[in-house]
Order: sequence, then structure tokens, then C-alpha cells
Amino acid sequence: MRLIRAEEPLHPATWRLVWNRHVAEFSDLPRPQRVACCDALALLEQELRRGLQPRKLNLAALGNLVPHLHWHLIARWEWDAHWPLAVWAAPQRAPDAQRLQELRARLPAIDEALRQALQRAFAGVQMTFE
Repeated sequence: MRLIRAEEPLHPATWRLVWNRHVAEFSDLPRPQRVACCDALALLEQELRRGLQPRKLNLAALGNLVPHLHWHLIARWEWDAHWPLAVWAAPQRAPDAQRLQELRARLPAIDEALRQALQRAFAGVQMTFE
């Protein structure tokens, strides 16, 4: 698994959990790997909720253009530019530059907490962080 913090200007608290083995669909994984993937997503969601306290945490598995299993984890707040719509919808308001800057300042510590949690939970599993 790889955990990547995406560089999303309006949603900097966005990560992608990418499955190392190339599969297009979640159901292509053998059951033990599906369970591990679900466990990793649940762990990441818990850590993000604890560390960031978002109003909502969106999980999405898309990949229409990139048929490689990956999950988007996106922390959301009522002040974000797209709330309450999806981050891919048209913005509903101007970005809140001050809140975005404050959020960005917190992300290195969140990244480290995510790394540590995954390494503890998945000792022995090949894991990379970007």
C-alpha cells in the first residue's frame, strides 16, 4: 500500500491510499487483502477524524481514467469552498485563505501520525508514504 497526500489547493487534507498490486476493482482482491484494505481505510479515517476533527470525512474509490485500485480520503468542513457538494463539483463559495493556511500548517504532524498508525497496524506489510 502507498499513502499519498494529494496536492489539492482547495482541499489540502486529501490523501490517496493506493493498492500496490495492480487491480482495477476492489472485488479483484482476494478476501484477506480486501480485509486489509478495509482495515487500513478505517484506521486512516479514525486518525484523520481524531487529528483534524472535520465535519465529514469523504471516502471515494473512483479511478475511471486510472484503472488501479485507490481510495481518496478527503477531510471536509462546512467552510470549504465546495461544501456540501462533492469536491469535484462547482465551488459554492470563495476559498477561506486563512483557514486553508492554518490547515496546511497542521498537515505535516497529521502525516506523521498516519505513518506511525499504519506502521504499527501493518508491521511487515510493504508500505510507502509520499
